[in-house]
Amino acid sequence: MKWRKPRDDLVALLDELIPQGEAAVEFKPMFGGPCYWSGGNMFAAVHQESIIVRLGEQDRAELLAAPGAHLFEPMEGRPMREYVAFPDAMLADKDALRAWLGKGLAYAASLPPKAKKPRKKKA
Repeated sequence: MKWRKPRDDLVALLDELIPQGEAAVEFKPMFGGPCYWSGGNMFAAVHQESIIVRLGEQDRAELLAAPGAHLFEPMEGRPMREYVAFPDAMLADKDALRAWLGKGLAYAASLPPKAKKPRKKKA
């Protein structure tokens, strides 16, 4: 599968809907697109044609029950088990997306913070 740049409309939509003020949110790109983190734990991102969110087990099962939702696979056959790609039909419902992103932020904020790794020096 060939890598594709994230869609600009999805990047703008995610940026508009990222929860603010509930927990510390940090922006840091990954997968060639925008990603949002809390305590060193990623909770939302745009990857190619999808917006993804990291959720706890119960919320993940609920979102996966929506038609078109699926586990995020950055590489075919290698799913990231806590991350769900929103179904295309849900992308027009900003209130629903905002609520799911809030659940993702709350889940990431509940995880133990990750220590920042020192940058490796270039040879």
